[in-house]
Amino acid sequence: MQHQHFKLFKPYGYLSQFQSNAKHERNKRFLGELHDFPEGTMAVGRLDKDSEGLLLLTTDGQLSYDICNLGIEKEYYVLVSGVPTEAALIQLKSGVILSHKGETYLTKPCKVKLLSTPPDFPERNKKIRDERHGKSTWISITITEGKFRQVRKMTSKVGFPTLRLVRVRVGNITLEALKMGEVKALNELLG
Repeated sequence: MQHQHFKLFKPYGYLSQFQSNAKHERNKRFLGELHDFPEGTMAVGRLDKDSEGLLLLTTDGQLSYDICNLGIEKEYYVLVSGVPTEAALIQLKSGVILSHKGETYLTKPCKVKLLSTPPDFPERNKKIRDERHGKSTWISITITEGKFRQVRKMTSKVGFPTLRLVRVRVGNITLEALKMGEVKALNELLG
């Protein structure tokens, strides 16, 4: 069987899954609304409803599992409330203690840097607070793990909550010039 692979610029407000029959999800938006994907297509990892950016999709379940479990880098551009201190950046890089499903864990060391110029993303369909509410700063965070809402929890833990989160890279695959909601077919996901 010839598997198919895609990359998508997931818009804010969409769940990283295809249709659900759950009553509490009837008014939610799903990936199938954005493109006519082949049967059996699944998201490689997840971006929560409030996050945007690069989402890989494939019909190959084993490949999806491998990408999620091989420690492949995932880079996020994160708009945080305030201007992170050097101490906060060092703490993010070194690892912070978070909890998930009642267990605490130390995040793996990661790459963190301030972005000198704000990224040129399209306006989000839900307004982000403006400068009247205080300064905000774009940073890049590159992790090799990805537990539930990890990046959001990390920035909050060091005192700089996430206002907007956009994944820009998984391994060597980037958003490039994709427009919000656009899908592009790929020959491979691991190269």
